Amino acid sequence: MSDKSYNVLFLCTGNSARSILAEAILNRDLSGKFKAFSAGSHPKGLIDPTVLALLKKTNHPTDGLRSKSWEEFAQPGAPELDFVFTVCDNAAGEVCPVWPGQPMTAHWGVPDPVAFDGSEAEKAAHTAEVMRMLSNRISIFAALPLQSLSRLTLQKHLDDIGRANKA
Repeated sequence: MSDKSYNVLFLCTGNSARSILAEAILNRDLSGKFKAFSAGSHPKGLIDPTVLALLKKTNHPTDGLRSKSWEEFAQPGAPELDFVFTVCDNAAGEVCPVWPGQPMTAHWGVPDPVAFDGSEAEKAAHTAEVMRMLSNRISIFAALPLQSLSRLTLQKHLDDIGRANKA
């Protein structure tokens, strides 16, 4: 078994909710095997308060989480990326920077907690559901035998994860 650690970047437009959730989930649950990062094409500069509250409530570390531009990961000295996953439809349609490391990419779109319209309790429940969706996808991804799959087979699995039933 290899000790390789994989760098994973989660992208969204605002980098205030979905990509932040994915970063926190992967870093808490699978640290050592993966190092997760998040960024946005047009970062809002803050983390959605409902997302932050949910992360704290579910014992996910929040230190170091911040809304940042994806340009940070295209600069010299940025971590060499193995995987880049878009978690919102807008970011998936944008022209991304060139990432160091020739990462594999896939689209894992999930609903936007920030855009949800409802009471605070309804928004919290919706955000928790989005977190569940991301957790499920990340668990499936982490269970893949990454080193024994060809790039073509791995790409099919990554794409299938993004198309998986969200129920």
